[in-house]
Amino acid sequence: MTIGGANTVIEVFADVGCPFTHVGLRRFVEHRAAAGRDDVVLWVRAWPLEIVNGTALDAHFIAEEVDELRRQVAPSLFEGFTEAAFPATSLPPLALAHAAYGVGSEVGEAVSLELRDLLFERGVDIARPEVLAEVAARHGVEAGDADSAGVLADRAEGVDRGVIGSPHFFTPAGGFFCPALDVSRDEQGHLRILADPDGFERFIAGCLA
Repeated sequence: MTIGGANTVIEVFADVGCPFTHVGLRRFVEHRAAAGRDDVVLWVRAWPLEIVNGTALDAHFIAEEVDELRRQVAPSLFEGFTEAAFPATSLPPLALAHAAYGVGSEVGEAVSLELRDLLFERGVDIARPEVLAEVAARHGVEAGDADSAGVLADRAEGVDRGVIGSPHFFTPAGGFFCPALDVSRDEQGHLRILADPDGFERFIAGCLA
């Protein structure tokens, strides 16, 4: 698949269930709008962590990450997130996003962002068939075009290109792994999340130069 119609394409390999990606994409979109750069488009590609790691994402672990993100760096995000609504698999929504890019770059980006908004801001299980069908219909995507082949192809390309994890951005200035955040654990194993303003500014400069 190729993405056309934009002067600059920012690729990002990510899982739809990754809360760090939600923060990074939200901040990118805000900066792009402030700069008036609608010529720059996101190509959100699949990095399916349940395949990469060999097991589905754990809802309780994601809820811990969400709580720490909200507390430490993103108090205005994740307002509607609930652990109970976290999907058992991210493959169907990833497949729908991939199919949406087959319609067009703007549609693919819109679907990728909406799926994350539904999950992290509205508490919707985005793996449910009826939810995916509604998203597909809103954006003119044939739901039947969504299958796992594109997801697996993205994952294989990501491996070839040295993707570290979710989210990993590729920009004209080079690659950036999770550029908005500095994530680690302290000696007691507690999650430590800090904003990385310098890293994010370098990333944005590389995207919008």
